Amino acid sequence: MKELTEKEALSRVAAFCASAEHCRQEVEEKLQKWEVDEEAIQRILTTLETEKYLDEDRYCRAFVRDKFRFSKWGKLKIKEALYVKGIPSSVAWHHLNEIDEDEYLAVLREVLDSKRLGIRAKDEYEFRAKLVRSAMSRGFELKDIRLCIEIPGDE
Repeated sequence: MKELTEKEALSRVAAFCASAEHCRQEVEEKLQKWEVDEEAIQRILTTLETEKYLDEDRYCRAFVRDKFRFSKWGKLKIKEALYVKGIPSSVAWHHLNEIDEDEYLAVLREVLDSKRLGIRAKDEYEFRAKLVRSAMSRGFELKDIRLCIEIPGDE
């Protein structure tokens, strides 16, 4: 691949950002892969942010909404994925806390109900343990899982 000029890299990455929401880290990694020098990368990122091609807040809102509604992830898994993408916790929790509590619990119940069908267990204790582990692996907190299933001794 021939070396890109700063202007070409900006044009390509602006088109990349226009096609879907991307975070700063994803764009920076793409520019590094294209072997654009570090000073040019910083100038390009600043330009993209100034021209609103990149907006961490907007990206975070879309990411939270999509992972919750379509992938049925819980808040902890979404927060961890955002952390890996370099999104500050304060921004992540701001958008995670915007999820409607009733809708959140309804999605968790849906996840639990679909999992119930495939669980094979020798007794009720093992069944509930597998159900809880499954929901926790999706990023749901134990306090929310307990609201959606009855665990003996919780009364």
